[in-house]
Amino acid sequence: MPETVGPPLLWPTGRCGHRPPCPAADAADRSAAVALTRDYVTAWALLCNQVIHFDDGGDLLPSGECIAPASRSAA
Repeated sequence: MPETVGPPLLWPTGRCGHRPPCPAADAADRSAAVALTRDYVTAWALLCNQVIHFDDGGDLLPSGECIAPASRSAA
């Protein structure tokens, strides 16, 4: 069962109430937002900006757009 951290802290404008505010879903650093709910078994977290972040680095944006994990090059 997912671990619930707390209720979403959203202002009427749709922005979160964290200080400093979490990055928007379309920002490059969107994965830095606070995790509200996390499921360690299936490896995902619902972030404050409504992005679903997967432990492999991929993201599912609120618009439905999928962001593939960054490719890792062999060193």
